[in-house]
Amino acid sequence: MATTTALPKTRILGGSFLLESRRPEEIFTPEDFTEQHQLIGQTAEEFSVNEILPNAEKIEHKDYSISRELLKKAGELGLSSVEVPEAYGGLEMDKVTAAVIADHIAKYAGFATTWGAHTGIGLLPLVYFGTEDQKKKYLPRLTTGEMVGAYALSEASSGSDALNCRARAQLSPDGKNYILNGEKMWITNAGFADLFTVFAKIDGEKFSAFLVERTFPGFSVGNEEHKLGIRGSSTCPIILNDCKVPVENLLGEIGKGHVIAFNILNVGRFKLGAMCVGGARVSLESAVSYAKQRKAFGKVIADFGLVREKIANMAILLYVGESLVYRTVGMMDVALSEVDKSGPDAIKEIRKAIEEYAVECSILKVWGSEMIDYVVDETLQIYGGYGFVEEYPAERAYRDARINRIFEGTNEINRLIITGFLLKRAMSGQLPLMPAIKKLMDEVLSGPSTSEDIEGPLAEERKLVDQAKKLGLFAAGSATQKYMQAIQDQQEIMGAIADMTIETYAMESAVLRAQKIAEAKGESAAALPIAMTRVYLAQAMEKIESAAKKIIAAVADGDMLRTQLAILRRLAKYEPFNTIELRQQVAQRMIEKGKYSLA
Repeated sequence: MATTTALPKTRILGGSFLLESRRPEEIFTPEDFTEQHQLIGQTAEEFSVNEILPNAEKIEHKDYSISRELLKKAGELGLSSVEVPEAYGGLEMDKVTAAVIADHIAKYAGFATTWGAHTGIGLLPLVYFGTEDQKKKYLPRLTTGEMVGAYALSEASSGSDALNCRARAQLSPDGKNYILNGEKMWITNAGFADLFTVFAKIDGEKFSAFLVERTFPGFSVGNEEHKLGIRGSSTCPIILNDCKVPVENLLGEIGKGHVIAFNILNVGRFKLGAMCVGGARVSLESAVSYAKQRKAFGKVIADFGLVREKIANMAILLYVGESLVYRTVGMMDVALSEVDKSGPDAIKEIRKAIEEYAVECSILKVWGSEMIDYVVDETLQIYGGYGFVEEYPAERAYRDARINRIFEGTNEINRLIITGFLLKRAMSGQLPLMPAIKKLMDEVLSGPSTSEDIEGPLAEERKLVDQAKKLGLFAAGSATQKYMQAIQDQQEIMGAIADMTIETYAMESAVLRAQKIAEAKGESAAALPIAMTRVYLAQAMEKIESAAKKIIAAVADGDMLRTQLAILRRLAKYEPFNTIELRQQVAQRMIEKGKYSLA
């Protein structure tokens, strides 16, 4: 992998943000983009503006010949091959580049979904799990867009419970083919894709993956689904009726399909986070533009406090979203830079390096999809009645955003993954979570103590991040003391711990980025990022405190409950920021610039 990144030097353990304090130089931010990142971002931006957006209406009405043509153009520009090794026609670039492209492609969700499925879940199973022959046969044509890829995991009766699939595979008597039977649902690109990664159980037991070409006998595609949103993407069921798949098209090992499924979804999640940021940026620009034109009561609505508050909130979420996405992919790239790409186990090591950040990838997916839902909703609100009308941009953006909370694993599943992965790593000793919880419980139960003083830029903000981490550990400690291993069955508590974890990671990412800008350019140049960070911290602390109360009330009662609530109040105490004034500063800058901008 040719890295183009001015990467931090520290390799960071996945999930360790809960236990350790990071320094600004240890994280990657958009301010660290190299010239190459900026150039490829500009290429993706121009492709979106000049090629995708002018065709959006036709694509929205299912003209998939245009989608295929655009996939070829994206291939020619190198926008579809950054994660493919050079040996198979790819550019073999870093994950930051992959995220930058995803961010810029997301201007129109219909095509972004098509492209994302093709370059991600459609193409990466081959990159990470394909044999040499399989890669040579398919990857060059997939990277150019000559072939289009798709991924067939879900079934009508097993959406999130993917391992419970009913599709079956049986070896033919002559041993030359697997015979597949079953039906897959909600398959993106199915209407025109050429190659499908299909999951089925060999002999009804061994969950495995197969590379299935559209032209194979016994393979057919059902009718297009009529969807609430992303109507410009193709979504159909696929039907396998004694479908003959050559044995050499088995992908990976027999019975190890789950390894492929979960690893590929993991990569998809960080890109989805980047796409949500890109889509939200377009919505904010649209909202600001409309607010500056629309007049009511003798002035433009951009002058009204409650409209400005909405604009500020959207911009703040964009700042935090960028901070989360690029911090996470930066960590991945540091880990990947240590892999010997010429070694015999290179692909396995690459997969392991990516899986290290499964918690952070799930955070990006949950946080990003809920962030864009908020942004498109408030954009529609700013448009008022016009927002509900198809000819204005708010309506389609609102519908298109809703799917993000469902695909790549529902947000509920991802919340369980976040807490489950952290606890699993803690139990196995990979992450010293339990000692950290024990130390904190001993501290808080022995009464108030003088906490370590934090000094320097953004000292108050860093203290709040520290408090958030302690609140999370305290609530998780209380829950694990009561339920021990059985906590896995307490989904509401697992979800609340995930919410605290998500907000803590977002808070710290925002603070570290603002701190990095302040240290590089001075605090006055960082005034806007600092204002955004302070507003976000105030909101996040409310969510964290609320989630902690929910957990504690569920695991304690009587005197123990009162004691724990007193500790919680102590840990959550801080002097509030003037968020009204801070939001006014943020809104003013966005309105002046007419778009999201930190400059």
